[in-house]
Amino acid sequence: MHNNRLLLVFLLALLLVAALLIGASMGLASQGWDTYDTGRRLTIEAPLKQVLYRRPQTEVRVDYRGAEWKVLLGPSSRLLSRGAVRNDLRPGRPVILIGYPRKDGSAEMRAERLILDGRTLELR
Repeated sequence: MHNNRLLLVFLLALLLVAALLIGASMGLASQGWDTYDTGRRLTIEAPLKQVLYRRPQTEVRVDYRGAEWKVLLGPSSRLLSRGAVRNDLRPGRPVILIGYPRKDGSAEMRAERLILDGRTLELR
């Protein structure tokens, strides 16, 4: 009887640890979208300075209002499914980026739309 209780306590503790780890990983994967001000839409029209294909987000860098802005575009698989190919995103290419800036005022934006040569790509 005592061994059954110990086994039950061990299994419950193991289940609790697993639930906490899963919850923590889901929180990290959310990318903290609540840190962006969805009440303030920003449009940046500038040539791409840098293109970074990273996981989980593709990012570009542009110069805007005297600062280098980091713009999150979404996963490269999503860009491809929306019609953008790697050659579309290259340094020097003029683009229009529409999205939401960070609430803390740092030079970072989550893009909702990318316009290339008059072609609009919905990113979300």
